[in-house]
Amino acid sequence: MAQVHDVPLATPLSDRHQALGARIVEFGGWLMPLQYAGILEEHRAVRSRAGVFDLSHMGELFVEGTDAAAALGYALTTEPASLKVGRAHYSMICFPEGGVLDDLIVYRLAEERFMIVANASNAGAVSDALAERLVGRRHVVLDDRSLATGLVAIQGPLAAAILAPLTDVALADLRHYGIAEGNVADVPALVARTGYTGEDGFEVIVDVAATGTVWDAILDAGKPMGAVPVGLGARDTLRLEAGMPLYGHELGPDTTPFEAGLGRVVKLAKEGDFVGRAALEKASAEGPRKLLVGLVVRGRGIARQGYGVFIDDRRIGVVTSGTQSPTLGLPIAMAYVTPSEAQPGTIVGVGIRDQRVQAEVVPLPFYRRPAETTDARA
Repeated sequence: MAQVHDVPLATPLSDRHQALGARIVEFGGWLMPLQYAGILEEHRAVRSRAGVFDLSHMGELFVEGTDAAAALGYALTTEPASLKVGRAHYSMICFPEGGVLDDLIVYRLAEERFMIVANASNAGAVSDALAERLVGRRHVVLDDRSLATGLVAIQGPLAAAILAPLTDVALADLRHYGIAEGNVADVPALVARTGYTGEDGFEVIVDVAATGTVWDAILDAGKPMGAVPVGLGARDTLRLEAGMPLYGHELGPDTTPFEAGLGRVVKLAKEGDFVGRAALEKASAEGPRKLLVGLVVRGRGIARQGYGVFIDDRRIGVVTSGTQSPTLGLPIAMAYVTPSEAQPGTIVGVGIRDQRVQAEVVPLPFYRRPAETTDARA
């Protein structure tokens, strides 16, 4: 069973965050920096230069053995066996009833070795679910190394230029959703070209004791180029602009991947059974009960999670996330609405402070980095 902690955990970079003057909050069972200089400044640094993130709260689960690929194919909605070594894909682990337990990134490190990165708040639940779904498979081992690893991310248009001098990984050859083993700041590391901001960037996974060395090296190398440390606040505004879901907001037990616009990660054509297949086949055939859409608020006010979405006096949905977009300079939100009202251009009202503020349904994402041609989490 995964460990349950009664008090929030501190990341290996906790002392550094305090020294940088970060505002610390509890998130997903961890004490994490919400912001340093300020959310707006940190957000803009990532969009224009680079930002450095402590993501050591995320869960890292390793699945290894001759049966690893098949076992993960049963446990998850995607088909990890289709991954080439050094590649990754976005995936989900669903409940038998079809709802989302968590969204994940699956990396194939070797023919018989995979790494799964889970959200911090769900890492224990994902570990337990995988352990249960691997029962009876003799040739596969699950190693939950969530507390033994640290993760430092650098995101932004200058990320590659900052990281390249610190690593022997050929970053120019590392494709989006690729991963390679090498060294960063003379520390053995896994370097993945993945992220959660809508920008190019890298995630560096190391032994927990070496996390500070890597953080210091990346921050020091990035300072001359304008890189700054970034907290959870800007991470949220960045991911929202990029149309990326957050568990507990856009994803959860009562939502299927199809409703979240992520049906592409449900591989119904793959051979064999997988947990949730029957429910997801039914959901696919019947069509979604609700659909995730983008909203641009045309009136005054921010559409926050839980606010109702209306057409006239008829409630058609609910806001899942909302903010003032630093990049676009206007209020944006994601919301679930009835499928008949999900067409871009539909005008709706959002209940903000006892008023119905006009908003327009728009396609996701709100922001796509220059020259980007693919969904940042596709």
